[in-house]
Amino acid sequence: MHQFLTTTSLPIRLTRLFVGLALYGVAIALMIRGNIGASPWDVFSQGMSRTFGLSFGVWTILISGLVLLLWIPLKQRPGFGTIANALLVGAFADLGLALIPQATQLPLQLASFAAGLFILAFATALYIGAGLGPGPRDGLMTGLVRVTGRPVWLVRSGIELSVVVLGFFLGGVVGAGTAAFALGVGPLTQLTLKWLHVDLHGKTPKSQMVDLDNPDKLQAAEQN
Repeated sequence: MHQFLTTTSLPIRLTRLFVGLALYGVAIALMIRGNIGASPWDVFSQGMSRTFGLSFGVWTILISGLVLLLWIPLKQRPGFGTIANALLVGAFADLGLALIPQATQLPLQLASFAAGLFILAFATALYIGAGLGPGPRDGLMTGLVRVTGRPVWLVRSGIELSVVVLGFFLGGVVGAGTAAFALGVGPLTQLTLKWLHVDLHGKTPKSQMVDLDNPDKLQAAEQN
């Protein structure tokens, strides 16, 4: 299992990436349909949508582009996975919102939100571990982890708590689930990163430096 999770095989890594992105979008939809408060980044997207129009998913994509600008001072380098994340998560979220019904009973609301929160943390570790470039938001997280040396849970929670304030003032939906997400996503992400053998503090393995446009590099990495 460890070998599967750390393989340099490009098809497997691409599978991890796209499955992770699909699960991430579905997770967002599950939490929103729980109707007990959106996650901080989704509060921001909701606020932008309510203030300026366009769909939730479209604003998720646009915000991803804005977040990429914050990578510049952190000297983060986007990869194929970064661009895929920026373009696809919002689309999968809109698809999930179209297919998943609104939860109306409290037990179902809690179950929907809790499932979304865990799936999102797992999806985060899944596509980061693919080694094809983190998503815009998680690249911000990993960049700050690298620069500050702080633990994942502290950096992630700090980002989420900051974003929700801006989203709230733009009219996004804030509730008990928002606080639960801000406090819980960091520890859950750190746990799932460990499960999937992703080390943000270690040196980047050769398998994660592979360029999709240079397949010869993949073969060389596998031979080493």
